[in-house]
Amino acid sequence: MPEHWLIWAVVLLAVLFDYVNGFHDTANAIATSVSTRAITPRHAIIMAATLNFAGAMISTGVAKTIGGDLVLNPSQISLEVIVAALIGSIIWNITTWYYRIPSSSSHSLVGGVIGAVSISVGPAALDITGISKIIMSLILSPIVALATGYFVMIGLLWIFRNFSPITLNRQFRKMQLVSASLMAFSHGSNDAQKAMGIIALALLSGGYIETMEIPIWVKIACATSMALGTSAGGWRIISTMGTKIFKMESINGFAADLNSSIVIFTATFLHLPVSTTHVVSGSIMGIGSAERVRAVHWGVARSMLLAWVITIPISASISAVIYLGLSLL
Repeated sequence: MPEHWLIWAVVLLAVLFDYVNGFHDTANAIATSVSTRAITPRHAIIMAATLNFAGAMISTGVAKTIGGDLVLNPSQISLEVIVAALIGSIIWNITTWYYRIPSSSSHSLVGGVIGAVSISVGPAALDITGISKIIMSLILSPIVALATGYFVMIGLLWIFRNFSPITLNRQFRKMQLVSASLMAFSHGSNDAQKAMGIIALALLSGGYIETMEIPIWVKIACATSMALGTSAGGWRIISTMGTKIFKMESINGFAADLNSSIVIFTATFLHLPVSTTHVVSGSIMGIGSAERVRAVHWGVARSMLLAWVITIPISASISAVIYLGLSLL
């Protein structure tokens, strides 16, 4: 396939990845506010789509980390490798969405790149230091979210200990509109940049740009695609995130969204990619534990943890197989 067609294939697949990421991860931004009935599903999705777009336009630090810290020398990486990485990641995302598993789109993308690069030019081409930094941020972020979510919830319960549950729910249902908006904006600020980074890596490896800078058209394309994907909804995973981990009241939903958005904003500021799925899940578990440890459905949490652990190796394997198939064409 001619190189100019391959670069457009990368762009289209990266945009498709962001679209899938949008409907796959819609639950991250709106599950808590929908499950507590703070906002209707339709209005929640419109809000999330709009703020996902806005968040995606504010920074490119995470995109540069993804584009610059996965491989040592972008010129060694063919466009076929990037095509295979994106296809493998998309396949795993759609599979986990179908089975209602809130897995990480970030993990699947990193795994896709690792698998395709390893099978094409060898593991030595991978930037182990950069990948280690990315994986550590992906692993530590839900742990941090769980711990901070626990203390945020403890603090709220102490501050409002003299209020009746009915009054609390009524007031925090209104405040959830603010926290859900912050969550949707932070989601766009981190997640949409991952596809931007992959497109920039392809442009750099193909000689279309000279430095790891994100063109404005790439930002707009990825932000728009994620917003459209979010508007398509993600009802299968919303049910898991919103009700099956922990049955939340409005104060819990507010705490989960606020805590998650703070963790994600911090990571974006540090130019670190995180899994918004992991962060929100960790927040919900921490907040549920603050109420009562047994109130958290740890069986669901274990299933999600298994999905998190296997995502990188499985998406890497899928992308490696796809690259081998493409190399035979």
